[in-house]
Amino acid sequence: MSVDHLNELLLFCSLVLLIAVAAVRLSSRSGLPSLLIYLGIGIAIGQDGLGGVVFDNAELTQLLGYTALVVILAEGGLGTKWKEIKPALPRAVSLSTVGVAVSVGVTAAGAHYLAGLDWRQALLIGAVVSSTDAAAVFSVLRSVPLPARLTGVLEAESGLNDAPVVILVVAFSTAGPVEHWYLLLGEIALELAIGAALGLAIGWLGAYGLRHVALPASGLYPIAVMAIAVSAYAAGALAHGSGFLAVYLAAVILGNAKLPHAPATRGFAEGLGWIGQIGMFVLLGLLVTPHNLLDDFVPALLIGMILTLVARPMSVVVALLPFRVSWPEKTLLSWAGLRGAVPIVLATIPMVGDVPGSDRVFNIVFVLVVVYTLIQGPTLPWLARRLRLGDDEEAADLGIESAPLERLRGHLLSTSIGPASRMHGVEVGELRMPAGAAVTLVVRDGSSFVPSPSTVLRRGDELLVVATDPVRDAAERRLQAVSQGGKLAGWLGTGGPAGPGGHRHR
Repeated sequence: MSVDHLNELLLFCSLVLLIAVAAVRLSSRSGLPSLLIYLGIGIAIGQDGLGGVVFDNAELTQLLGYTALVVILAEGGLGTKWKEIKPALPRAVSLSTVGVAVSVGVTAAGAHYLAGLDWRQALLIGAVVSSTDAAAVFSVLRSVPLPARLTGVLEAESGLNDAPVVILVVAFSTAGPVEHWYLLLGEIALELAIGAALGLAIGWLGAYGLRHVALPASGLYPIAVMAIAVSAYAAGALAHGSGFLAVYLAAVILGNAKLPHAPATRGFAEGLGWIGQIGMFVLLGLLVTPHNLLDDFVPALLIGMILTLVARPMSVVVALLPFRVSWPEKTLLSWAGLRGAVPIVLATIPMVGDVPGSDRVFNIVFVLVVVYTLIQGPTLPWLARRLRLGDDEEAADLGIESAPLERLRGHLLSTSIGPASRMHGVEVGELRMPAGAAVTLVVRDGSSFVPSPSTVLRRGDELLVVATDPVRDAAERRLQAVSQGGKLAGWLGTGGPAGPGGHRHR
């Protein structure tokens, strides 16, 4: 590649990114998941579109798709709140294992007996489409906030079910018949255990290191966090475990470890996640040949109907049998099983392995994802409202950024008072910060001043808090408690320490 070719490629890629960024606004207004727009961009510049670009490298698409998935899972883990997914984790694990097994079996049976596919193709399609996509789900739920018990299940399920599905697709793509299903289940359990162990260990070690080593520049923290998350994936994969589970769990630990410059880290990861999504979907749109989709359009609609109306509801009902979940919640969880990036990327695995009929599998999965995302995406917020599962606006958690003061053995905490925060109207002295922490500066309407104990805080204020190392966590908990419960947070039982030293009043 010459320098001129590089310049042309950079111009082309930057224009595609700008068009994709502009398309996000259209997506948010229309309720359509942005993945459909990105796929459309790829098709438009492909061989059947206006661009006429010929691209048929499935192996390169798979490699870049895996890379994008690692970044997307890392970004999703960093943004996952442990307190929301902790109570939902047993249900999410059941959906990601038992639910996946039910979904694969029911979808494969329907594809074989009703759509006429042979068993290998049917099992491949059943496995490929049994993974849900967090980006697709939450892009259409922004207008209808759900209770934490549901968002926790959906978010954790989408982060956990990629791992067993990848193992199944790889197993079904190998040459020869799939024998000894019990050995396959044992292999899946072993790979998941290895991935979970490495992800938790690397995440904990990375968080411990970043909390105790002050880096010379704030911009190094996001890079270090993403490097730790990616190393968890690589270590898990090289150890013959589930790299996808490892990167997600490591990112969850890092995202909940209250690291220095956490908001900046999440912003950096979110930007990388958007680039990964845009690049992956545009590339998948380039890989598909639209005029070859016509022959597989009807089978794709039929299999999608089986998946959406039979397999997914059955998997939700069976997986959640041990738990107390209302039927409205089961209904929403069934309809919220949106497919996105993962199924289309996984459909390239049999193509790379030269599995007979793999081109047809890819075409069916592509049509299924596009059509049923187009149907389910815009109707999901409507269904949530009809089922009365929308959540009233609550005081959002404060975004508290921490910068370590290594030589002074302290921390500089900065936060802002949002529109729903109950810290509005509270005097600085009524915050009752633990001994060793104090509000040192308030920024209001573009000007800053040193507050007195009687200074009344207002919405939009930015606070600068200095805390010694031993009480740093207690200071954060107290700020969160007052934001959610007001100045009487300690007496009302809302979390956070109410008095010196970080002890709660009850």
